[in-house]
Amino acid sequence: MEFVIITGLSGAGKSRALEAIEDIGFFCVDNMPPVLLEKFAELCSQSQGKLSKVALVIDIRGGDLFTNLINEINALKKLDYIQLKTIFLDANDSAIIRRYKETRRRHPLQDGIDVTVEAALSKEREILSAIKNIADVVIDTSLLSTTQLKDHVAKAVTDEAKGFSMNFVSFGFKYGILQEADMVFDARFLPNPFYIDGLKHKTGNNDDVYNYVFDFEQTKIFVNKITDLIEFLTPNFMEEGKTNITVGIGCTGGKHRSVAIARYLNDYFTNKGSLSVASHRDITK
Repeated sequence: MEFVIITGLSGAGKSRALEAIEDIGFFCVDNMPPVLLEKFAELCSQSQGKLSKVALVIDIRGGDLFTNLINEINALKKLDYIQLKTIFLDANDSAIIRRYKETRRRHPLQDGIDVTVEAALSKEREILSAIKNIADVVIDTSLLSTTQLKDHVAKAVTDEAKGFSMNFVSFGFKYGILQEADMVFDARFLPNPFYIDGLKHKTGNNDDVYNYVFDFEQTKIFVNKITDLIEFLTPNFMEEGKTNITVGIGCTGGKHRSVAIARYLNDYFTNKGSLSVASHRDITK
């Protein structure tokens, strides 16, 4: 029986993640108290195959009950009829705070009118740190659209490549460097489609812009060196316990060269079976 536990920060996208898993045929439960996990797994195992794929969201809304989650996960791992996977959704503080402002909802740990979202988030990170460390997959949702998040979660559940995810993010240096990146590559040395009639108002997601960027030999050499470096670093990152990387690719405005290269890198690693997604921070500016 496939048994997926989704947890992580409030506001990181757990509801959207559960929708994605439900769409691929899982029976889903939101806000399950950890103390009920083992009993629930036993009931599912007796369903004569009707509940062979189960996903649950368990998070800080459970209050004091949530603190038992690690013990319950360890108990589930001992059950030979369960294939357990734990997915942790993370995001940077600015993304979480922005989402709470947009939805006007209160953080579950804002138990007083004088408690800010920032303070509640800091407390939540401290509580969740141990869970994050034992998660099979950690997904940083800071720069992901709803569609990208759902795709990433679905891949995490269904793909054989487990435990390491890649986010390739294009950006424009004129709008500031990508602060969330683990590594940044500068594509401004490449010929710029901005100065070509018919390409200026398009982006690297358009095939004619993409083909223009990759018509140059230096582009091909550049992406080969990037892929070689990432392929070298990935197993070393995993050995140190790192579960995801964000790779920034910058050009001047973040619309042409960087978008094309992020698109290429995402396609390259996706085709190799990796958990990969491309996002474009400045493409609409």
